[in-house]
Amino acid sequence: MIEASDPSEKTHALIVAAGVGARAGLHLPKQFEMISGKPMVRHSVESFLSHPAIDHIWIVIGKGQEKLLSKSLGSISAHKLVIGGATRQQSVFNGLKAIRDCGGAKNILVHDAARPFVPHRVIDLLLDRLKTAPAAIPVLASVDTMVQLTEEQLDRTVDRNSFWRVQTPQAFNFTKLVEAHERFFADKNASDDAQIFQAAGNIVAVVDGDESLKKYTLPSDFAGDRKQHMRQTRTGMGYDVHRLAASEDLWLGGVEIQHDKGLAGHSDADVLLHALTDALLGTIAAGDIGDHFPPSDPQWRGVASARFVEYAASLIAEKGGIIHNVDMTIICEVPKIKPHRETIRRNIAEILSIGIDRVSIKATTTEGLGFAGREEGIAAQAIATISLEEN
Repeated sequence: MIEASDPSEKTHALIVAAGVGARAGLHLPKQFEMISGKPMVRHSVESFLSHPAIDHIWIVIGKGQEKLLSKSLGSISAHKLVIGGATRQQSVFNGLKAIRDCGGAKNILVHDAARPFVPHRVIDLLLDRLKTAPAAIPVLASVDTMVQLTEEQLDRTVDRNSFWRVQTPQAFNFTKLVEAHERFFADKNASDDAQIFQAAGNIVAVVDGDESLKKYTLPSDFAGDRKQHMRQTRTGMGYDVHRLAASEDLWLGGVEIQHDKGLAGHSDADVLLHALTDALLGTIAAGDIGDHFPPSDPQWRGVASARFVEYAASLIAEKGGIIHNVDMTIICEVPKIKPHRETIRRNIAEILSIGIDRVSIKATTTEGLGFAGREEGIAAQAIATISLEEN
């Protein structure tokens, strides 16, 4: 954060986190619930803290929530604390008065902690608009059909082009926003500060909002986030070697390559698919290829190694796993892999039913060293990354 020398030239962020989250039906006030691995309030604090145009951060919480906030923010201390009031408007006004008592500010961004993900792009747009307007808010177009209901029945369809979704943070000239709150009637209700600002006769400009500024309100909002993020990432590694021999076919990645030698082995000896099979099995701790397809079993003699990969992928699918990407390296002097690389990538992508952009094939030599350098064999390494639902 950049520190301005004159308090009246500073830009402050006021994060409103004083609610009880009754509609969310959670054990804690929703602003302290875990979202994407962090307490919700921490996300917005970190976003403002990392923006170079924000000089100070203020957080408004409910009475008795001090320990919850301290636990949520951990070592983060670059903020000042304010106790809120009975309504959102009163909580914001308490925050504004605290800032005024400390010397005031030039600009103020008021943000609801229930919108944890604050893009710097939106902050930039708001502050740029404040150069020519006393206030600016982010809005999104209404893309669904809009209707008016009467007693839970459809009354009429309304023009959706006239309706926009309002988000926070909302940016204001600090002095004008304080004046608007002072003139606001305590018996009235306002869901955001733009209403209060406009009611005082001020103009409110708009900028493009962002879908990431989703507001977490209902139980389903949190359930969806948990379903999405309560997955564990796993990585498996595989390595295999086969010798080159005359009178053998050469298969790599399920693609037959014309060469004067091929790979010798019990199956088709596709060293690349064998390494990939072990990598996939490794992601779910399911042993190795020899455990499932022992070379002593005659039924696997000469079989296409694509079956091994398909089998390993099916075990992952049975556990609810998703294969995200595979990365493989072929180690050999001959044949040259580059002319066949894209064909191999497409074939493996088809076997795994994933996009080709998730399949990486590389090749290298050993600079004439070892069995690969003497053109006696080919080695392959593979890494697979998947995700599984946590138990």
